[in-house]
Amino acid sequence: MANFIKDTPAGQLLRTVGFKSWLAYPEELPGFEPQQMPAVAEALPTSNSEDLERTLSKITAKETTTDGLTSESSSEKDVGGAIVVSWTENDKDNPRNWSQGKKAYTLTLINVYTFVVYLTASIITPTAEAIMKRYDVSVVVASLGLSMYVVGYGLGPMFFSPLSEVARIGRNPPYLYSFIVFVAMSIAMCFVDNFPGIIVLRFLQGFFGSPCLASGAASIEDVYDIYGAPYGYIFWVAAMYCGPAFGPLLAGYAVVDNWRWPLYEVVIMSSVILMFLPFLPETNPNTILLHRAERLRKATGNKMYLAASELKPLRFGATLTEAMIKPLEISVKDPAVAYACVYGAIVYATYYSFFEAFPLVYLGLYRMSLGAMGLIFTSIVVGCVVGLIIYTVYLRHYFIPRSKRYHEQRGHPVEQEEWLRPGLIGVWGMPVGLLLFAWTARSDIHWIVPTLGIGIFATTTFWTFQSLVCYVALSYPRYVASLFAANDFCRSMTAAVFVQFSRQMYVNLGIGKGVSLVVGLSIIGIIGMHGLYSFGAYLRTKSKFTG
Repeated sequence: MANFIKDTPAGQLLRTVGFKSWLAYPEELPGFEPQQMPAVAEALPTSNSEDLERTLSKITAKETTTDGLTSESSSEKDVGGAIVVSWTENDKDNPRNWSQGKKAYTLTLINVYTFVVYLTASIITPTAEAIMKRYDVSVVVASLGLSMYVVGYGLGPMFFSPLSEVARIGRNPPYLYSFIVFVAMSIAMCFVDNFPGIIVLRFLQGFFGSPCLASGAASIEDVYDIYGAPYGYIFWVAAMYCGPAFGPLLAGYAVVDNWRWPLYEVVIMSSVILMFLPFLPETNPNTILLHRAERLRKATGNKMYLAASELKPLRFGATLTEAMIKPLEISVKDPAVAYACVYGAIVYATYYSFFEAFPLVYLGLYRMSLGAMGLIFTSIVVGCVVGLIIYTVYLRHYFIPRSKRYHEQRGHPVEQEEWLRPGLIGVWGMPVGLLLFAWTARSDIHWIVPTLGIGIFATTTFWTFQSLVCYVALSYPRYVASLFAANDFCRSMTAAVFVQFSRQMYVNLGIGKGVSLVVGLSIIGIIGMHGLYSFGAYLRTKSKFTG
């Protein structure tokens, strides 16, 4: 138990208030020998180096002693004699060496956290009619409750995700402290009784609930290797897909009795998550090694023990600025990441436009109740589950075994573009599913037919998202959280705009023509995915960011 919680916020608090001996690290125990600690004693680049991390990755970790090393404080110009703290073989503090139970707990908590934040986005949609009557606003204005939440969780990761990549901070503080504010905003939502207040609180909810929506991928990358992370991404993307689909279902029946009940449901769910977040282990390896180096300096008195993250002579402000600017630069200048942002924006905008299209189709044409329409949204969940099962079988029984054999025989992994193969099929499913929905949504055709189109859309776009997540994570492992923050920003801003105008588009053009217009945008995805698969390797050789 002690080993499980000592790197969690709760464990660190217990150490502070007097339980340090129970939650002690090896270097804090009596009889500790610093010679047993892993380190690299090499002449390392000085402050003029462009990429210290790239150099460090090429150095083989080995055990050294402190003999012959001074105990003077290292300065920005004196890093050549540093003892760089690293992992031992099978190091239990390395997140990739954690037990399967600890990994599963971490992954489950992050996924449930992600699910609830996305669910909170759409849970307010069935309350639109009640809000229109109570505050005398139009349907377009009432839809701000959804779109401003989406804007909030699009902007939030642009700040929180770069913070999580700074070794001095790590993943946990942005997760925990922001979610405390999220719960507070959710409680306030239950009592505020004016429309501007509701919109402001919805924005703040989205903003402070957002860290997991991008950094979740980075936490999975921290814990699993190249062949394990794709299985983790499966459930993270599933949480992203299924969360908004469950919102109308949970709210549809409750809102009949009291329009605030969906708001109470958010408080209940988020409070449960907040009880577990203090027990989420820190996963950022740079943060864990930084804390180890600090403990070694304290235990030995030798100031030359340094983590790799301490070798860069940058002040905290400069480090944070680099963490925020570099991913944005990559997202704009790198074709692969730019395509992932554009395609994600198209899919997400289409998804959120369903919250305006579904009432016109299922309430208007098919005369369903709010609760029944909520059940229709679960067609997205069904499609996602079908996609998840097929993709998992593909990974487990074909792609991963084949890739491991290739790796063993050739001495290097398969080309990154091979991870895009499911997406080559997936991009075709989006227009097929949308066209089926668009032109069969008629009162003389059973509702199951257009709903099948939505299921096809969900299944195939799930494959495409999975392919892109794996591809981007392999290209830029250092910036995973921030790159997905940029991706989240693009798709969230686009989705928020679609929420505001899609209803008028569907009313004026009709469902058939309106959705067909969106299908035209999906052609970009087909061209981009096949282009990325064919020319991605060449583009990566020309990119100054990869290497």
